[in-house]
Amino acid sequence: MTAFLDTWRARLDTFPQPALQLLMRFSIFWVFWRSGSLKADNIEQAIGLFRDEYKLPILPPEIAAWLGTAVELAAPCLILAGLFTRLAALSLIGLTLTIQFLVYWNDYPSHLLWLAILVFILTRGPGPYSLDALLFKAR
Repeated sequence: MTAFLDTWRARLDTFPQPALQLLMRFSIFWVFWRSGSLKADNIEQAIGLFRDEYKLPILPPEIAAWLGTAVELAAPCLILAGLFTRLAALSLIGLTLTIQFLVYWNDYPSHLLWLAILVFILTRGPGPYSLDALLFKAR
C-alpha cells in the first residue's frame, strides 16, 4: 500500500506549477468579473446595494459602488492577462478583506477560498504564461 501511495504522490508532485498558476488566475478572474459585471450592468442598483445593504462606514455609497465595480472589473482582467498580477492580487485581497469584515461576516468560507487563491498568486506570481513573464523577463 505504501508503494502505491508513493507512486501517486510522485505523480502528483510532477503536476506543472505553471498550469496551476494559470488555473488559479482563471478561476479568481471569474469570481470577481461576474460580480463586477452585474454591478456595471445596473450601477444604480449597485449604488442602492452599497447604500442599503453593504453600508460601508467610510465612503459614500456612490463612490464605493463605482470604486468597487472598477476594482472588480480591472483587477481580474490584469490577473487573467498576467499583467501587474501581484498588484492586482493585492487590490483584490484588500477588497476581499473589506467584504469579509465590513459587509458579509458569515460568508467566510468563500472569502477564505478567494484569499487562498489570491495569496498563492501574490506569493508565487502569475507564472511563465503571463505578460509579466514577457515584460519583466530581462530583470
